[in-house]
Amino acid sequence: MLHALITGANRGLGLEHTRQLLQRGWKVTAACRDPQSASELAGLDTGEGELVVVAYDATDLAAPARLADTLTDPIDLLFANAGLMTRETRTFGSAANEAFIDEMRVNALAPLALVEALADKVAASEMKVIALQTSRMGSIADNDSGGAYGYRASKAALNAVGKSLSIDLADRGIVTVLLHPGWVKTDMGGPNGLLTIPEAVSGQLDLIARAFKNPAMNGRFFHVSGEDLAW
Repeated sequence: MLHALITGANRGLGLEHTRQLLQRGWKVTAACRDPQSASELAGLDTGEGELVVVAYDATDLAAPARLADTLTDPIDLLFANAGLMTRETRTFGSAANEAFIDEMRVNALAPLALVEALADKVAASEMKVIALQTSRMGSIADNDSGGAYGYRASKAALNAVGKSLSIDLADRGIVTVLLHPGWVKTDMGGPNGLLTIPEAVSGQLDLIARAFKNPAMNGRFFHVSGEDLAW
């Protein structure tokens, strides 16, 4: 049974990734800040899969090490999905505040800490795939509207982290991919998104499947459509 660890698994894209992988017969370690309140996650139909819900706070840099101590199985897919977008850093004139640091911590630093703690378990698996949930808003070349200072900067930082990971972990057979889900109808994306959550997740899982033993996918920044995005 293939095993995925997904952060931010209690809602939105993380919840749907968990649901779809369970239906495909995976074991999913679903990490979220408060498992006791994650009723929708706990209520998922596991089908032929297996669901384990664990506590994980992306603001706590010690959390990945605690996860590593509790997990015994190799991790075929490590998906750093948890993310943060705040209103406080959107607009010039008031964007330089503590919320900017919060976005950097959750969106860029936490995924690096997660991979550093769990890379050995990924390397011991069959698939050996790391996926980072990034955003087209982290593309410097694609920024033609300004604003969103904290979110853009944190996702650009995550892209830099992911690219370095793809180089540093390649000799262990690990493929690292950076994934933009498209404009999705989520709490973060809003009601005008072009994709439903199931559509976005299905597309991302197709890309993840393509990454299996495929070094040509390593270190690339993908739109959910499969298009390479500019850094």
